[in-house]
Amino acid sequence: MAADFSIISYSFRHSFESGAMDIYSYIRFCAENGFTQLDPWMKHLARGIEDRVWLSEVRAAGQDSGLPFGCVAVDGGHIYEAGEAERAKTRQVREAWLETAALLGARMIRVDAGGPDDMPDEALDIIVRGYRDFIPRASSAGLTVVVENHWGPTKYPDNVVRLLGAVDGLGLLFDTGNWADGEAERGWELCARFAKLTHIKTLAFDSKGNESTMNVPKAIAILRREQYAGTWGIESTPENGDEIGSARKSLALIKREIG
Repeated sequence: MAADFSIISYSFRHSFESGAMDIYSYIRFCAENGFTQLDPWMKHLARGIEDRVWLSEVRAAGQDSGLPFGCVAVDGGHIYEAGEAERAKTRQVREAWLETAALLGARMIRVDAGGPDDMPDEALDIIVRGYRDFIPRASSAGLTVVVENHWGPTKYPDNVVRLLGAVDGLGLLFDTGNWADGEAERGWELCARFAKLTHIKTLAFDSKGNESTMNVPKAIAILRREQYAGTWGIESTPENGDEIGSARKSLALIKREIG
């Protein structure tokens, strides 16, 4: 079975900010460069929260390209806040994006856990209850909910394992980076088995097309050992600012490693 590939539109955030790219040219870039799924960052779809006509046009552009919308990455809709009023605000954000992602025809929605780094029992309880409330409604809308090892407690592999073990139906957006210092390779070993989508992180490349800041081949080998069958997603944040070049090099590297 042919592999699927994606790149989160966050990888082109500077191009979006400068006006060199928009959601339509992101779709064209993906279609023209060998990607098979569209993974938009919510900021690049923000207009669609209020403008459903525009959102339908974006969905049509994706359909015309032949590429499905995969995962909408949501910021600001995380589960944990210390107070109920603050939790109500983040709940409102994720509810709005649930509806928007469903209307777009996406398959997944990333919602962060949030919370303190050490994730004490009382914080875990709030996070678990929040996901258990959200997941059934997302599922009814055709969306799989994924948490990313991203910030707060999910920088630590043991917390990721603990959370995923406590919430049925919650998947992992497995980022090769984003781990606390010294925890990356341990995170790969412990968490690859949970992956539903990846962010293969790329920052810099050597002259042979290898990522020079982390051992991407090792991370991919672990995922393959765990029989990962999802889309090979990329999050490229190039140190040299060449977002287009880095996207292409990232895809070439993954294709080379998976054979």
